[in-house]
Amino acid sequence: MPQNDKALLRRLKEQDVEFVIIGGVCGVLHGASLVTLDLDICCRFSPENLRRLEAAVKDLHPRHRLTANKLPLEMTDELCRTLKNIYLNTDLGILDCLSEVSGIGGYDLVMQRSTPHRLSYGEFQILSLDALIASKSAAGRQRDLEAVRLLQAVKEKKEQEKSLL
Repeated sequence: MPQNDKALLRRLKEQDVEFVIIGGVCGVLHGASLVTLDLDICCRFSPENLRRLEAAVKDLHPRHRLTANKLPLEMTDELCRTLKNIYLNTDLGILDCLSEVSGIGGYDLVMQRSTPHRLSYGEFQILSLDALIASKSAAGRQRDLEAVRLLQAVKEKKEQEKSLL
């Protein structure tokens, strides 16, 4: 199935889901040439916000992609209280929803370290470049460490461009 981040982001925005774009898509929005096969967000894991998330994707046949039997997304009161992360396959692609980010913390801290980013289809909060570098470094996986090198190069280029102004 093709990944359609634009459509997923629009749906989240239309339902007023509280979230920050993180991960590879965030890196691309900062200018890094990263390959990303999913949309990663950090969102508030309150019952109200999780119900808005469910409403945003309910007609996209969302299924928990990391469970053995790929159960459909059905938010119950118990799930709203206990879930920490949600990893979904949808008709528009993969959507990973995290309650916290390595090296940063929970949603409120992620929001503090985010910045607005304007796209043609709306304004979204994205993790700041420094916070994204910190989170990728803290994750420590090989692909994250490779991303850190690319993100550091983007940061250096931006700093050079600023010094020329």
